[in-house]
Amino acid sequence: MRKRILEYRRMMDELLARLEAGDKDVDIMALKTEHTVQISFFQHERLIHLIVTVLFAILEFMSFLFVLIMPNIGTILLTFAVLVLLIPYIRHYYLLENEVQKMYVQYDRIVKLLNNNTCLLK
Repeated sequence: MRKRILEYRRMMDELLARLEAGDKDVDIMALKTEHTVQISFFQHERLIHLIVTVLFAILEFMSFLFVLIMPNIGTILLTFAVLVLLIPYIRHYYLLENEVQKMYVQYDRIVKLLNNNTCLLK
C-alpha cells in the first residue's frame, strides 16, 4: 500500500504540473473523477488502519495495566509484543493520513484548473 499511494500521488503531481503549465492533452474532468475514486479508496484504507491502530493501542494500554496489576515475565513480554506491533501500525497510519491530506490539496488544484478553464471558455 505504501508504494501504491506514494506512486499515485507523485503521478498526480506530475499530471497537475503539466496541466498548470498549459498542457491540453489531459481531460481534466475525467482526471477529477478518477482522483475522487482513488481518494475514496485511500480513505477507506485509512479508516481500516485507524480502527486497527486504535484497537492495538487499547490492547497495549490494557496489557500495561495488567503488568502493573500482576507483574511477571509473561505480562511484560505481552506488553512488549503488542508495542512491537503497534509502532508499525502507527507509522503506516501516519503515512496514509498525510498522503490523503496531500490528495485533498491535489483535488483542490484540479477544481481550480476546471474553474479557470470554464472561465476561459465564456
